[in-house]
Amino acid sequence: MQHHPTRLSSFAAGARDTVPMLVGAAPFGMIFGTLVSAGPLAAWQGQLMSLGVFAGSSQFIAAGLMAGQAGMLVIWFTTFIVNLRHMLYAAALLPHVAHLPARWRWTLGFLMTDETFAVMNGYYSRRTDNPHGHWYFLGSCLSMYLNWQAWTLVGLVFGAVFPELQSLGLDYAMVATFIAIIVPQLNRIPHLGAALAAGTFAYLLQGLPYKLGLMLAVLAGVATGMALTRWNAGVRAEERNLA
Repeated sequence: MQHHPTRLSSFAAGARDTVPMLVGAAPFGMIFGTLVSAGPLAAWQGQLMSLGVFAGSSQFIAAGLMAGQAGMLVIWFTTFIVNLRHMLYAAALLPHVAHLPARWRWTLGFLMTDETFAVMNGYYSRRTDNPHGHWYFLGSCLSMYLNWQAWTLVGLVFGAVFPELQSLGLDYAMVATFIAIIVPQLNRIPHLGAALAAGTFAYLLQGLPYKLGLMLAVLAGVATGMALTRWNAGVRAEERNLA
């Protein structure tokens, strides 16, 4: 007899398959907490940022810009540009969630991160027949959300007592996690092109102030990825018409 996954089993499977990403994100969340404790933000403001923003790279950039007394427009524009990569994530996953009610799409959209996108992209590439796939999605996202809140709190609590936490090299876990996310995705031309463009611009423009080089690198990566995605779709459509 074929076993059909239930909502609960799908939710649990999503959380289980995200555990490796949780381990990689843990030091990242702790470092953010310690960064907040050493800056101008109050502890409750740092936790509130994790609760309401829930975007690791944007939170780091925003906290750094606030510490440097940057203007609100600069902070808003910088974090907006950095998060433009989620447009590519949304384009990749939309066919699998387009049928869901708006409350589901909005919730999953808010909770989605780089790590959960990697998990879900792999999941949907393996199977599309699970009617409760969105529960798997929710399990992955919610486990990452709770993990981020917990480790932000740990960083806030211990950051003031042990400020040397920032110098322990824990940020390497962030690099390793993103390598693990990116490398498996490079088997597609749009993803490879976006990675090459973003990496090239980030290296060439690293000397610009206010992390403008990073913003331009993100823009270049997003633009390249979207252009190659459209080109790839056009080539496939033309091939179907010729067939």
